[in-house]
Amino acid sequence: MSVMTIKLDNQGLRSIISEFDLLFIDIWGVIHNGINLYQDSIDVLDRLEKEKKEYVLLTNAPRPNSTVIKFLKKMGLEKRKCEKVYTSGEAALNYLSKNLNKSKFFHIGPIRDFDLFKLFEKNKVNHINDSEFILCTGLFEEHESELEYYAKLLDNKKKIKMICTNPDLIVDRGDKREYCAGSVAKIFEKNGGQVDYFGKPYPLVYQQSIKLNNKKILCIGDNLNTDIKGANIQNFSSLFISGGIHRDEINNNFKDIFDKYNVNVDFIQSKLKW
Repeated sequence: MSVMTIKLDNQGLRSIISEFDLLFIDIWGVIHNGINLYQDSIDVLDRLEKEKKEYVLLTNAPRPNSTVIKFLKKMGLEKRKCEKVYTSGEAALNYLSKNLNKSKFFHIGPIRDFDLFKLFEKNKVNHINDSEFILCTGLFEEHESELEYYAKLLDNKKKIKMICTNPDLIVDRGDKREYCAGSVAKIFEKNGGQVDYFGKPYPLVYQQSIKLNNKKILCIGDNLNTDIKGANIQNFSSLFISGGIHRDEINNNFKDIFDKYNVNVDFIQSKLKW
């Protein structure tokens, strides 16, 4: 842990909020756990609104904004907060609609992600060898824990470009850990394939979600590979939520895990709290 890293479990987010104009807040692992909302995090959003602070709920979800908003509303998130959502799927959809809307593609991912390409679903092919690009939104439901399956599927397919709509490697849904699209994309890259990623930590998703101008920006998230690395790449400040996806790796030694992922962290909280 660098000398400048500050723990906020006692002081809370309120102790630093005056330093920032805009906050990018991760959703999965910070606002909810895939099943339930975290009340402390909802309280933070309420306080940000009272303080008139801008925020974006920026998530590596491989689905359009509208689909994630429906999901959050079912969880009980208020409409005005849902309007702050921006997804990696939305960023990918913008690109696909402009550049590849007539190209044949092979989809790797669950049926629930079909909303992403419903405007050009007619271009979806059933055999990977017939495709002009691979659209990876996740893992097939029948092979959701078998990375070896994807190594075989993608073998000798490096001439076909992959679009990955969620760079995350893993996610926790309640107490269950699941692979994400990023894990499949990494296998493809190891086989020599080219991958275009949409979502954190890549700059485009931040730029598309809101006008950045010259605002002082804080990124909040539980994923060092995406949330915190994205902040580092953009030269934004970062708040790492240590009770999320990396909780079993930490063992109270932050320096080692920050070095492992090659990131700099400005602030730490075990969970988001005002």
